[in-house]
Amino acid sequence: MEHVLSPATLAELRRPRPYPAVSVLTPTHRREPYNAQDQVRLRNVVAEAKRQLEADPAVSRDRRAEVARHLDRALSEIDLAHTEDGLVIFAAPGEHQVWSLARSVPERVVLSDTFLTRNLVSAQTAGRPFWVLSLAADRVTLWNGGVDRVTEARVGGFPLTRRVENFDPERQQRIGDLPSAFREERTRQFLRETDTALSSVLRDHPRRLYVTGEPAALSLLDEVGSAAKGAVHVPHGGLAHGTPEAVWQAMRPVIEAEALRNTDAVSRALETARGRREFAAGVDELWQSARVGRVRLLAVEENYRVTVRDAGDHLILAESGDLDSREDIVDEIVEQCLETGADVRFVPDGALGEADGIAGVLRY
Repeated sequence: MEHVLSPATLAELRRPRPYPAVSVLTPTHRREPYNAQDQVRLRNVVAEAKRQLEADPAVSRDRRAEVARHLDRALSEIDLAHTEDGLVIFAAPGEHQVWSLARSVPERVVLSDTFLTRNLVSAQTAGRPFWVLSLAADRVTLWNGGVDRVTEARVGGFPLTRRVENFDPERQQRIGDLPSAFREERTRQFLRETDTALSSVLRDHPRRLYVTGEPAALSLLDEVGSAAKGAVHVPHGGLAHGTPEAVWQAMRPVIEAEALRNTDAVSRALETARGRREFAAGVDELWQSARVGRVRLLAVEENYRVTVRDAGDHLILAESGDLDSREDIVDEIVEQCLETGADVRFVPDGALGEADGIAGVLRY
């Protein structure tokens, strides 16, 4: 299953496909007893996709059979023991993909000439992804971070390792000479290679970067390279050889403090916008502003969801399952705002007060 959405991957997903490009979405659950229903629900929504293929006169028999085979292959690749809050299956002639999302999605099937990507974009933004680079003289590990955990990232050649002759960190620590390993030319070259590999990863997957390690390691990386110049330094050694849980526990206070600063900054920006009459709130007003590219800053409470129906010039509240209802209108607004260059921030539930879950600062 796929997890990391890079700009290049998103562009590839959005390119036109031979009809039909099928998008299958279903909510999933991480814990019992709620996840007991996921297997049945997943099979039912894939069966619905096949039914729509069968009923569509624009789909030839051969193409219908090919796409159905890809749906079956995608279904066989899903391990529901490791799902998050939503699943998306993409299937088209000659290809299929499965995406696991840390954000719930509405259950739906869409047949088009492109894949439905807005739920992926919204989940990626809500997850506030970041990188953690952990330095040691003999190993550099890259970690993929999200809202509540980190996992080791095996991309761009990471982890990087080298053999260090006569390297005994415990002995060096006892005699007070731990930083000496970072004065060696071979270590400098190792971190130059790290900088090159990191530059490649950040180019393909740009996101916030934190660097952990002994102070001497942090200084040396900045000295020999440029990729981590804007990174947040976390002076904590040992994590290059650590477990994901150890890395998360070291990073958690840093991430939580930054999230609090982010929420405070959003609140101040919205308050200033009220005084300048640049403030907008509510799904209908933000949907209209997003469509014309007027939103400069969009703030969304983390679990805010609302089902609406398009009445032409405005949205009206609807019930889930109503004819023409749109259960992922918030994700649509998020994607549209990102497309027009807006800064999108997810904040804790209740942080927006009377703004009803979603608010923004307008450009003009």
